[in-house]
Amino acid sequence: MKSRWWKGLILGAFSLFALTGCSEKYPVLHPVGPVGEQELFLIKFSTLLAAIVVIPVIALLIFIVYRYRDKPDNQAPYQPEWSESKTLEFVWWAIPILIIGILGAVTAKQTFALTHPPKNSGEPLTIQVTSLDWKWVFMYPDQHIATVNYAEIPAGRPIQFVLTADAPMNSFWVPALGGQEYAMPGMAMRLWLQADKTGTFEGKGANFTGKGFAHMTFDVKSVNESDFNKWVADVKKSAPALTKDGYKELRKPSVMGKKSFSSYPKDLFMDTVMKNGGKYMNNHWMMMDQQEKQMDHHDH
Repeated sequence: MKSRWWKGLILGAFSLFALTGCSEKYPVLHPVGPVGEQELFLIKFSTLLAAIVVIPVIALLIFIVYRYRDKPDNQAPYQPEWSESKTLEFVWWAIPILIIGILGAVTAKQTFALTHPPKNSGEPLTIQVTSLDWKWVFMYPDQHIATVNYAEIPAGRPIQFVLTADAPMNSFWVPALGGQEYAMPGMAMRLWLQADKTGTFEGKGANFTGKGFAHMTFDVKSVNESDFNKWVADVKKSAPALTKDGYKELRKPSVMGKKSFSSYPKDLFMDTVMKNGGKYMNNHWMMMDQQEKQMDHHDH
């Protein structure tokens, strides 16, 4: 019997070691940006707090099973009239309540801190993202270019993604950079992320949307600022324009590879939001859109 216990413990320890060694495959555990790093801290912190409960409970389970096992010469005290212990009741209620309170407070503080990039992080780059069946469209309002199934961003600069859907609701997720955010018809959801180093990071749709869902992946390529500017210039020079008719073709359910466009209809993103019930969208983005139109009017 004892040998079985030891074999089980050794096997469990080996499994944990093996999983730790394989963690390189999971970008969530190896973030490359400040948002992902803060979320990894929350994962570790919540795991530690959970371990405060889980480890003693498992240890007590093993102790009780061993100490009070059915054995002829077992000397464990037999107390058939015992019913409760106020001390034990206090311990096993107070500790979880305290842990939940600490976890809730820390999670709320960290989550609200991540709603906006730090003030000293520089001017964010805005990218408008539209989820389609089964592809992602990225529009750069400042650069006035667009891409399909990939986005190029400058390293070390916060990126403000503005998300919507012109198809069933989906969820935008770049595991190496940070958590996911929903892309919903008639809404303009915000998610800021940042890559602290160059590289290509996989993004995906995390909400099932039909038979082409498995192909709804995209790449986020982080490059130096100068390389990003060069890429923008190359796209403007060599890629075709995205027209309204071309966007109608993109909207049709299909699986496709990467594409680039040197321009796109100016109000395409906002028109997409509004036609899908944009009255529910974030008022902040409606105000921004009105300000942009007023600025364009003054320019003309």
